[in-house]
Amino acid sequence: MTRAFRTLVERQIGKAAAQGQLSGLAGEGRPLPDRAGEALVDPALAAGHRIMAEAGALPEEFRIKAELEAARRAWQQAEGAAAKKAAMARIADLQMRYDMARDARRAFFR
Repeated sequence: MTRAFRTLVERQIGKAAAQGQLSGLAGEGRPLPDRAGEALVDPALAAGHRIMAEAGALPEEFRIKAELEAARRAWQQAEGAAAKKAAMARIADLQMRYDMARDARRAFFR
């Protein structure tokens, strides 16, 4: 960050604080959340995921991954060859859909 830009940012923060615009914000007085896991992730992508999560919106890839994990647990608990075969077919379908969604996201962000 250049010195001029840093000075401008600090000036704007000081101005907002003087006008009371930084008082009463959500989370005021609490420590910042631990986001150490985002250190190796693109900041824009991490911010986008955080905004979506706070809004309750999940990308399709995450929803499918949760379904896939539940299907794997169901397979482990299934009894009988027919039940295991049906559970495995569900896992295969979800795995294919998950891979497609993941590949689409990766292609979009390239």
